[in-house]
Amino acid sequence: MTAKNHIHILGIAGTFMGGIAQLAKEKGFEVTGSDQAIYPPMSTQLEQAGIAVTAYAEDDVLSNLPEQVVIGNALSRGHPLVEEVLNRQQSYTSGPQWLAENILQDRWVVAVAGTHGKTTTASMVAWILEYAKLEPGFLIGGVPENFGKSARLGCSPFFVVEADEYDTAFFDKRSKFVHYHPRTCVMNNLEFDHADIFDDLAAIQKQFHHLVRTIPGNGLIVCPSDDENLSSVLEMGCWTPKEMQGEVDNLSNWSFKLLRQDGSEFEVLLDGSTQGKVNWPMTGLHSVRNGLSAIAAARHCGVPLEVAIEALCHFKGVKRRMTKVGEVNNIVIYDDFAHHPTAIKTTLQGLKAQKSLEVNEDGKDTGRIIAVFEPRSNTMRMGVHRQTLPNAFVDADEVFAFIDPNWQWKLPTEAFEKPVFVYDSYPSLLDGLLKELRPSDRVVIMSNGSFGNLHQNLLSALQKISD
Repeated sequence: MTAKNHIHILGIAGTFMGGIAQLAKEKGFEVTGSDQAIYPPMSTQLEQAGIAVTAYAEDDVLSNLPEQVVIGNALSRGHPLVEEVLNRQQSYTSGPQWLAENILQDRWVVAVAGTHGKTTTASMVAWILEYAKLEPGFLIGGVPENFGKSARLGCSPFFVVEADEYDTAFFDKRSKFVHYHPRTCVMNNLEFDHADIFDDLAAIQKQFHHLVRTIPGNGLIVCPSDDENLSSVLEMGCWTPKEMQGEVDNLSNWSFKLLRQDGSEFEVLLDGSTQGKVNWPMTGLHSVRNGLSAIAAARHCGVPLEVAIEALCHFKGVKRRMTKVGEVNNIVIYDDFAHHPTAIKTTLQGLKAQKSLEVNEDGKDTGRIIAVFEPRSNTMRMGVHRQTLPNAFVDADEVFAFIDPNWQWKLPTEAFEKPVFVYDSYPSLLDGLLKELRPSDRVVIMSNGSFGNLHQNLLSALQKISD
């Protein structure tokens, strides 16, 4: 007999599906799930929520006959558990569809889409709404430091969702975001990515236009004034008011004036008129522009401008987005999610601007920027970004890379105009860093995976040497 209100989630340890699990539990569902590998922070969040999780190898998905199986997009035909669900004609759905039908109905959805900055911008919007005492729900592909969790149901009509363009499931190849039907939509930017599922940029633009088609006429689209790829999407047809953000010009409703070179302090301008000042721990022009989009979206939800600006001054960032892991002997280690050349470039630009400002103010050398990365994403390992990758590291002084020999992937070291060190194991990479680092260096470890826990291993090794 099928257990009512019991859902079983395949692929539960990903940030999105783990968020679905937490929302379902909070709404009163019995939730179980399984995944191939389960590790923090999601394993911690699931445990705290009281959700039972097993490894795929131990999962007998139909033993307790859930009412429905929610299948993550990482599972394909041929996976034993997928085949079991299909053979038994068990009711199944995707994560985005379950979210739309069970959580987003009758909510004012604020969706944040784009190639870069979705997690951070969605976190900013959620925090502004929270600061304004609107108690929003949210589902974000990361852990906002202001909340300490990636998802919650919330108590108001407002629900903030990170709107991913990746495909929905093996049986639904539309982008996830077409399910969300937002009233307020932020589109940060658009570049070619996810080459494992999209043939070209036009294919992604088509999906973004599907999203545009779902936004009502009384809604709002917030987007950059200088992104040609998004402009082309909107030219395909747009039935919703738009507010543009960018440099001070005739095209931008929202603009900024930097008060500090690194972006940690700036004025917010609306139609050329100063509205207030943000002073926060974030750096980089990309953070400033994400902040403008978040303010615009929150204003559409009814948050007064002065409250939104004040809220950003208290924004703490997102875990794994330039998160300071620790500092030993004045060597600072950061953990960052950047894995696309544009994200790598903007991250390093922001750190260099911060470093230059410290030199100007203190009159002393603040050391080098050491970039450490692994080409872990499917798109990167397919070689799509090989030509643009060297320029992404222009603001680093040295580059360290981990390349697994099984990837059959070669870094174009000859195109880098700086020292590049390539290693084929995590232990050898760690040894190389320990030999090279010196006081005042800043080490940015960039990957969309766990990177073999290099961050903590490096910090522990430096502490041991220091002791």
